[in-house]
Amino acid sequence: MSHVPEHQVKAWISGFGVSVPRGATASSPAGIEAAADGLTPPLVVKAFGPGLLHKSDAGAVRLGLDSAGSAAASAAGMLDELAGKGIVPDGFLVEEQSEPGVEMIVGAVRDPAFGPVLMAGLGGVWTEALRDTSLRLAPITEADAHAMLAELRGSALLDGFRGRPPVDRGALVKVLLAMSDMVTALGDGFTEFELNPVICGPSGAVAVDARLVGRDDLDPAAPAATAPPRITDFDRLFAPRGVAVVGASTKRPNFGNMFLTFYKAVGYAGRLVAVHPTAEEIDGVPCVPSLTEADVDYALVAVPAKQCADVVRHASGVPFVQVMSGGFREMGEPELETGLADAAREAGVRLLGPNCMGVYSPAGGQTFIGGEPGRPGRIAVVSQSGGLAGEIIKVGERRGLAFSKVATVGNSLDVTPAELLRYLDADDGTSAIGLYLEDPRDGRGLLDALRSAGRPVVALVGGRSDQGRTAAASHTGGMIGDDRIWTALGVQTGTAIVRSQDDLIGALDALDLHGHRTVSGDGVLVIGPSGGASVLAADVFDGASLALPQFPDEAVEALRALGLGAGSSLANPLEIPVGPRGNPDLVRNAVTSILGRRAFSDVVAHVNVQSFFTFGNSADPLVAYTRAVGRLQAETPVARITLVVRNAECAPPGVEDQVRNVAREAGVPVYRSMEAAASAVAAMRRTLDGKS
Repeated sequence: MSHVPEHQVKAWISGFGVSVPRGATASSPAGIEAAADGLTPPLVVKAFGPGLLHKSDAGAVRLGLDSAGSAAASAAGMLDELAGKGIVPDGFLVEEQSEPGVEMIVGAVRDPAFGPVLMAGLGGVWTEALRDTSLRLAPITEADAHAMLAELRGSALLDGFRGRPPVDRGALVKVLLAMSDMVTALGDGFTEFELNPVICGPSGAVAVDARLVGRDDLDPAAPAATAPPRITDFDRLFAPRGVAVVGASTKRPNFGNMFLTFYKAVGYAGRLVAVHPTAEEIDGVPCVPSLTEADVDYALVAVPAKQCADVVRHASGVPFVQVMSGGFREMGEPELETGLADAAREAGVRLLGPNCMGVYSPAGGQTFIGGEPGRPGRIAVVSQSGGLAGEIIKVGERRGLAFSKVATVGNSLDVTPAELLRYLDADDGTSAIGLYLEDPRDGRGLLDALRSAGRPVVALVGGRSDQGRTAAASHTGGMIGDDRIWTALGVQTGTAIVRSQDDLIGALDALDLHGHRTVSGDGVLVIGPSGGASVLAADVFDGASLALPQFPDEAVEALRALGLGAGSSLANPLEIPVGPRGNPDLVRNAVTSILGRRAFSDVVAHVNVQSFFTFGNSADPLVAYTRAVGRLQAETPVARITLVVRNAECAPPGVEDQVRNVAREAGVPVYRSMEAAASAVAAMRRTLDGKS
């Protein structure tokens, strides 16, 4: 690892339009005075060379020098001090000292998964102690750059503070855009790149220090090489004409036998074979001695990790091979994974996994879970966890979701989430896509696929913690593995990043039912019983960055005409009486009155299920209320209606399912909590409306 001398970095960045101080270099203190000729004091002198990555810490910077002679004398003193520390500089840089202003840091780091990530922050304590920084993945747009500055808690300092003049934000935005262009040009050769500080004032922004660290062969002027994305037709993965299972036993049932049972149970109509060196059949399924004789589109391998490469090596002619087996990189055996990758390349097959469960597609006969397959639908999922994917399928289908295609990819040794995302985004049978990711393997490809996606995407990310972060020698180095990278990814690509499995299923449910709607207006209207629930709802939706606009006067008057407002305020969230003895159409009538005078994109109607069975003994009033909410959706196609059944566990068995089914038939998603509903609405706002 090496770093490029500061003066060389500054010469390079000036070619991208970044302003730097006027300066010159000298190989020794004796040459400083001549080098400084023509520069206007006050001056700055810095030493550069090995051991001087952090010049200030080493005492290799002198500020406020009033003449070229003073600069030369300071350089001589600096040389003696550095010698006492065992540091011999390559030379000295003398520059004009910039006028004071707001100090910013503009940096970039190469994240192991996503490549170059940009950071903007206020300098000094704001960056170091308060971590007041904003991140984006390169390349960025001008809108991204403005948003980065707006996100800073101390952004008011840029607009003038306590009588100070505002800085030239446009100049600072140009520095951010230049940084984006520069790290894109550098490719994978750099590790860290930092302009710190960039001094900003009313007349511009000047990078007074620059540091670039990378490989020993790093050449800023060399163009970066980029590889085109790999394109594969995955149709036969999800609808194979034949399936082979490797690893089933004639003596003791194992995972291979389990998968044979699954395929038989779903009535798989294609060619189903087991691979066994000697057996004629296993569990009623005919056997072939190796994958060479299988004549299938898809092979599922469930043998010990050390045997997998040899099995795959004989899979020539099989388009897709899925390795269920674990025990590779995730268990500290990377050499086994390398051998498996080599075997897949030799055989010319595409490999899913290893360490994954397989593929699910009711329309294509694919399955990796037991039981009756669900009805074919339009929701697709790509997951790096097989177990979690199974839960998403089973829980989702229990709630009424129907899936088009689900793929588990485990370690993503060959086929990556990015590849599958590109394929699913072009799939006519898919309307929304869910992702569960841990290590996307091809983060840059994922970013590009998400940026170009035309279908809404919701992502649940595992491991969003400090684990896996790499210690580095600068502020920007600390961005490696930063959880905020995923947040930036969501903002830049319109992807909804959720925090739990339940939120992922809930968001997909909302997109399934509401994804086709074109809404008008903005903001969320929350309506239902209980003042306390309304107050808590306001907190929840505010926490999800969802606005609850208030009603115009004419809407308030319309609500009063319905007999509302006695004993409660007519505000958003709107408290109205809903219960077993109430008018089931009251919510519908109130919402219709409001929407006729102020458009809302989303309406969240909530109900306290407990009250229906504390003060009543029949599910009929609750079902009648649900039907009224369904009619409201039918009558207001330009708004998305969501139903929250609070305290649903208080209902007798079967009632919640009945309510959910009635609502779903009307196109209304149902949630058990305000938190779940807020997460789903926020996901729709992000993916469908392009808003936070």
